[in-house]
Amino acid sequence: MNREGGYDSGYRACPCFWGDQPGSLITLLPELDIFVGPGSAIWDAGCGEGKNAIHFARIGANVLATDVSKIAIENARRFWPDAHLVSWEVADVVLAKPRNDQFDMVVLYGLLHCLPDSNSVEKFVNLAKRSAKPGGHHVVVAFNSRKQELHAHPGFAPTLLSDIRIADLYSDWTILHHTDTDLFETHPHNQIPHTHSMTRIIARKPST
Repeated sequence: MNREGGYDSGYRACPCFWGDQPGSLITLLPELDIFVGPGSAIWDAGCGEGKNAIHFARIGANVLATDVSKIAIENARRFWPDAHLVSWEVADVVLAKPRNDQFDMVVLYGLLHCLPDSNSVEKFVNLAKRSAKPGGHHVVVAFNSRKQELHAHPGFAPTLLSDIRIADLYSDWTILHHTDTDLFETHPHNQIPHTHSMTRIIARKPST
């Protein structure tokens, strides 16, 4: 989910703004013995230009990729030669209807801090938790409140929860991986170095 003044300026400047490789937490899944493959149902909520969505689709998963940014979805459809493998959806996840027990995995990569406020975060996480099948997983990457350098994102005011509060949203699930580390990056459209403190979580829904 990307709002004007946040990431759309980057999407306009350079397709594949986030790169063409899946996120580091996605590549960790096999090490945690989490299978994603043919027939797996994936919801990439806040997919951006789809680097994670296309990765899952290429290994045979059925992927629904949703983002509020029309520009991001248009870039995805143009950039990936096999974009037809993904079901792309321009929509605001805040307005999403429950898809109860539908997905083997829900990916929330860079989404939660783009939601309007903390209530929206909690409401959507609960909806996304209901959307996962019993025994399914969530993959979460979000800015947290510890340290944010936002000068590279003029006009962007992210919703920042503490690392502990984000983890508490999964207190009723099994957390398989949880870190709070700094991300040092430079965006290709403005070349401004900056740092974000990032919560990364992989969690499993109870089987019953």
